[in-house]
Amino acid sequence: MRSASRAAGRLVLAGFLILAGVSHLGWAREAFRAQVPAWLPLDVDFVIVASGLVEIGLGLGLLLLTRRRVALGWIVAAFFVAVFPGNVSQFATGTDSFGLNSDVSRGIRLLFQPLLVLWALWSTGAWRAWRESRRRVK
Repeated sequence: MRSASRAAGRLVLAGFLILAGVSHLGWAREAFRAQVPAWLPLDVDFVIVASGLVEIGLGLGLLLLTRRRVALGWIVAAFFVAVFPGNVSQFATGTDSFGLNSDVSRGIRLLFQPLLVLWALWSTGAWRAWRESRRRVK
């Protein structure tokens, strides 16, 4: 039962990443501009397109590269950590986007980012693999 729920979680996460990635390239492109920090020394459109392509690639990897799921779990978790400054920037600048039009809603969103990291580590078995490797070392 645990492995089935993990697999389902991984598939949902993959779908979420692919959908988010496609939205970067299409209908939500303008909304994603609010999440690119002004201090980032890269072209905003490049960041939006590149992060969308990365999300699509990660989602497809979670679907297709089942033998690499533990490594992908760490990579997806790192990706969620890497984009977190954009969410912090949106909160700090008070920029409205994606229906986040108050400090409270933007703050609540910040609280969900660690849950995405945990979801990636749990659904891929990365966290469990790390714990088991620590037990073997002792």
